[in-house]
Amino acid sequence: MKTRFRIACLTALLSVLPLAHAAEDADAAALGQRLVAIDADPAANTLASLERLQARQAVQALETARSRARPAALEVAQWRVETAELAVRTELARREIERLDRDRADLLLEASRREAARARQEAEQLRIQAQIQAEEAARLRETAEAEAQARQEAETVLQGVSSREAARLRASRQRAADLKRQEEELLRSLESSGQTP
Repeated sequence: MKTRFRIACLTALLSVLPLAHAAEDADAAALGQRLVAIDADPAANTLASLERLQARQAVQALETARSRARPAALEVAQWRVETAELAVRTELARREIERLDRDRADLLLEASRREAARARQEAEQLRIQAQIQAEEAARLRETAEAEAQARQEAETVLQGVSSREAARLRASRQRAADLKRQEEELLRSLESSGQTP
């Protein structure tokens, strides 16, 4: 009877051992799959090499651990895999931050270039406006000088005309005075010749 009991216990123990070993293998396989996922990601498979190596070694140690050391080995393997995942995520985040910083620097540089181009364009527009205003001022000055010269010439002509007219007027008055004097002389001579008879 005792032998049968021992055989039954041994059979039950042997049937449980594969299940326990299968559960232990499942833990190691799950952790291994997490590492494989990191290795399969082209953006992550070159990052955190040391942490991934330590995690891989911890998973291998879990697979070969004896049943008494298995819980501690499982805990270490889980920590190592989590550490590797965290290190990879941290490195990816750091690279993304660097990329964003480069993009920001590029955008700032492009904005600076555009601002400089806009400032040059505004300066060119102001230069053109100033040139147009200077040309307009020069044209107005030339027009004013031409008008002043024309006015001066007109005044000179008017003065010439006035001088000629004044000379004519003087000559005309002189003739009128001469005619009047001659008329008076003639009248006197007529009067004197009329008194004589």
